[in-house]
Amino acid sequence: MKIVVITDSSLKDELLTQGLQESAEITWLREPASIGTTDCIIDLLFHPDKNRVEFLRSLSSSVVMINSVSVTLKNLPENFVRINGWPTFLKRILVEASSTTDHAKVIAENIFTAFGKKTEWTPDIPGFISARVVSTIINEAYFTLEEKVSSKQEIDTAMKLGTNYPYGPFEWSEKIGLKSIYDLLQILSKENRRYEPCPLLKKEALA
Repeated sequence: MKIVVITDSSLKDELLTQGLQESAEITWLREPASIGTTDCIIDLLFHPDKNRVEFLRSLSSSVVMINSVSVTLKNLPENFVRINGWPTFLKRILVEASSTTDHAKVIAENIFTAFGKKTEWTPDIPGFISARVVSTIINEAYFTLEEKVSSKQEIDTAMKLGTNYPYGPFEWSEKIGLKSIYDLLQILSKENRRYEPCPLLKKEALA
């Protein structure tokens, strides 16, 4: 099984959290590059740039998996599969993914099995499920901070001890990237105003 992964060192470590089957042949890249025939390309550094999409489409691969939490598959080639590859989420044994074809789903499931992971297919919506929920929690934490209920550190501690979350909301936003949280909330707020970003979150994200 030949797999090309476009990633940085941090996301690479997360992807390998559960190990790797010996039968998998991985080529690690920092930027997209011309390669030979592969079974799959995983672009963990994907951004929805037209040139990048066209280049990935041109590569000899039956399936292209992209780390695309906010942008859906609506205007992408049918062999593209979206995954939730936000920092911290790839550590899990379960990978959230969306696809428009059953053929691509089968290949994607086989690929993630090689990394010791299982695939959970979700609707092709911005934020999948967990990123949408976590972004909402972070947004609510910012409203709490803005209202001077408590400090960032105290809110983080309370959430970790009270809910057993792996990270507090502010700690999580730093790991994911607050700008990514803000961008997703902006998209979600167009369909439902409850996702409208807290002014303080917006201020810090755009600083």
